[in-house]
Amino acid sequence: MSFYIGREASKLWKRFCAEITTELNLLAENWKYILGGLIGQYIHGLAARGVHYFHRPGPTLQDAGFFLLPELGQDNAYISETVFTFVFLSFVLWTFHPFILKSKKIYTVLIWCRVLAFLVACQFLRIITFYSTQLPGPNYHCREGSKLARLPPPNSVLEVLIIKFPRGVLYGCGDLIFSSHMIFSLVFVRTYHKYGTRSFVKQLAWLIVVIQSLLIVASRKHYTVDVVVAWYTVNLVVFFLDKKLPELPDRSSAAAALFLPLTKDNKTKEENHKLLNGDSADWRPRTQINGKIMEEGTVVHVEAVINGV
Repeated sequence: MSFYIGREASKLWKRFCAEITTELNLLAENWKYILGGLIGQYIHGLAARGVHYFHRPGPTLQDAGFFLLPELGQDNAYISETVFTFVFLSFVLWTFHPFILKSKKIYTVLIWCRVLAFLVACQFLRIITFYSTQLPGPNYHCREGSKLARLPPPNSVLEVLIIKFPRGVLYGCGDLIFSSHMIFSLVFVRTYHKYGTRSFVKQLAWLIVVIQSLLIVASRKHYTVDVVVAWYTVNLVVFFLDKKLPELPDRSSAAAALFLPLTKDNKTKEENHKLLNGDSADWRPRTQINGKIMEEGTVVHVEAVINGV
């Protein structure tokens, strides 16, 4: 048993190291896209904080979702955030599964290049929308009488440029149309729907997003229009942008081996490809000469020669 565990652990470590090498090479080629996507997230955070300075609390607007869905209450508002956190962490963990699991269809760096492109495009439209019209926030901390409903004028530029986490993220006001939580959730679910392999998980993911939509309205984090607009805007953006971006290489094909570098012991790309995909078969060339099996110029086994055969 201990021998088996040690052997499997060795395979896992080799697969992990091979994956690290491959992803680092891909990161060296695509770091500009990753960096651009991260900068886009920062700019979106600054824009959301900036609109808070313009927010003016007022009476909650008439909303069909507020009328149909019972209010969760301030004490249960965490339920919506918990569901979103589950979706977020589940997707992040899935994107890193090639480092551990044998079955894999994606490259982590390339999938995040694609996801960040979707996010930045949707967030750019979101910034334009919530700066066009500032609505009174329906969330509890954005209502009249709350100390968090308005931000005092900044004392310095540095105060504007620093996003305080999590307070600056969870207690923002004015960035309503359309929901940022729905942007992330829909982009993640659509990405898994295309590149994931478990049909049950795909169906469950869509169901969770629908439930999250209802919870966002029930917890009064957004108006119903914020969620509805997110549903068709994000799906349309991803649909059209997905056609413009280059398709990800299929890891099961031989073409995927082009991304794999040569190792120090001169293994070929094909060997590394088999290792990354969990195939432990030994591809080293063998020849048989006079009953002896030669492996890379070394005698490793001598077959018994049966007289008279």
